Amino acid sequence: MADCWNTDTGEAVYRSRDVVKNLTIKVRIERVTSTGALSLHLQQQVLSQPDGGAIELETLSSQGQTAGDVEEELVVGWQEKLFSQYEMELFQNEAACQTPLDRQYHAEVEALNRGKGRRNHRIFTYTDHDRYTNCLPFHQLHTTELLTTTKSSPTFLAERMASVRHRRQDRRTTDCSIPKSKIVNWEPTEEFVKSSHVVNSTMQTMHIMGDLSPPGRLGQKENECLLVTIKTDGSGTVIVKPDFNQGKEPYRIVTEGEKREVWRLTLENVSTTMKPEEKEREHNMYKDLYVRHKEYLNSLVGQDFEMPPAGILRYVMNGEIVSAKGFEYDNLYIHFFMELPNNWSSLPFQPHSGVTQTCRTKTVGKENVAFFSFPFTFEAFYMCEKESEESIPQWPVLYFKVLSLDSWQRYRTEGYGYLLFPAVPGKHTVTCHTWRPLQTGTLSALRRFFIGGSPELEDHSYVRIPGTFKGERLSRFGFCTESTGSVTFNLHCVQQARAFVDATMLKKRRQKVFDQLGGFSQQGAVCTILEAFQRARRKMQEARESLPREIINATSQIESSA
Repeated sequence: MADCWNTDTGEAVYRSRDVVKNLTIKVRIERVTSTGALSLHLQQQVLSQPDGGAIELETLSSQGQTAGDVEEELVVGWQEKLFSQYEMELFQNEAACQTPLDRQYHAEVEALNRGKGRRNHRIFTYTDHDRYTNCLPFHQLHTTELLTTTKSSPTFLAERMASVRHRRQDRRTTDCSIPKSKIVNWEPTEEFVKSSHVVNSTMQTMHIMGDLSPPGRLGQKENECLLVTIKTDGSGTVIVKPDFNQGKEPYRIVTEGEKREVWRLTLENVSTTMKPEEKEREHNMYKDLYVRHKEYLNSLVGQDFEMPPAGILRYVMNGEIVSAKGFEYDNLYIHFFMELPNNWSSLPFQPHSGVTQTCRTKTVGKENVAFFSFPFTFEAFYMCEKESEESIPQWPVLYFKVLSLDSWQRYRTEGYGYLLFPAVPGKHTVTCHTWRPLQTGTLSALRRFFIGGSPELEDHSYVRIPGTFKGERLSRFGFCTESTGSVTFNLHCVQQARAFVDATMLKKRRQKVFDQLGGFSQQGAVCTILEAFQRARRKMQEARESLPREIINATSQIESSA
């Protein structure tokens, strides 16, 4: 008489575009007794034999027990409140009702008592508004007390998540002010990590419970058992634990106490399915909604592509300071700024400088690498002073300085470097090497180690060619430096100008003319022949100039007679 049980009590996640209020679940619980198990076993044998003692099985039915004591089947809707026997007795007393929700339940209980009474017997619910939802014991919130093949213990995060309030009005008031100091805890303790490692997500919760008390003793809190937990968020996600049986064996529930009773639990999704015409109507509604939303987005963007004025080059760079490695000290940060050459301009509200966060280094191979992943955006415009000017433009430069900061608030300059903006659009990964000024002598090294500080450049553009330099030769003779580490950048460059469009149109017109003349191959062959003929003619002229005058006169006479 071995029974088969469903031991897969994990949660199931469903996605639905329908509103969650249309969800209905059929819950069935049935007590498993020795008499019932024997009756079920004999009934299965009798069904296999024609007309064989089916009447005698009625004597094995439970005597003196109602149907609600042995089994119960109930259809429950989303956030439908079903009172337990304990709640019926509690909310009958108006003096025990303190909150508006308690007074509302008191009115509903009084209406049930005046009417036909409650339609449920053992199955009841805790909705998202009930204070019992977040006061349930941990084993009821995250386990269903169903017998499984393996016994798993909850993690620390799961235990902490059990105490998280899911309703905004029920949460405890917290101080939302930003602390003025110690935003980042550099040395977190184990207790700090445990207290901070909690995810507080807003979800609506509903619990379907069962009062598994012995017959005639309903209403005891210690005999309440969690049957089903249903959670949902605003994005259409529905989490059910345990999952619907869907033709599988029922779940097994074992009560606690001296008399351990076994119950069967069966779950079924009985939500009303949509009719074909309703599905078609909903599909058309969503399709129309998406079309309207697309038209709205198009109206915001517009149909005309934004173009800079004629004669102006627009340069947009989305960059990222990826990492820095090879420096002497830890806790690095980078200070950078942009320098615009002549004929370049930028938007008035755009910043030209920035500072990254302080980053600890991580050992990667043989190098100590600090990963910043610091993004920055820069937009500039280039305009020629004269339309006939064909000189190559000078590109903007990004100057940067790498510094370190230790626990004693001692600053040290680790290196200087610069990055020339790429002249070719696209993605570029550039690694810039750095150096720092060096003072010879032991005193300078001791000062840098003990009290921090180091020689600094008064003009950061001295890393490359200073903007104030007007001479022909820049001499750095006698200037002592030391090579330090390197900084890696990821750059995404975009260039836009009307000249690019005009050049494309001109290229297309030239291509049409070349096609009429026979294509690019014939054009290239003609040009090659003309260039070879010109080179031969120049060599003949040079050879004639090197010959004596008498030979040149004789050659000219021969050519004239010919």
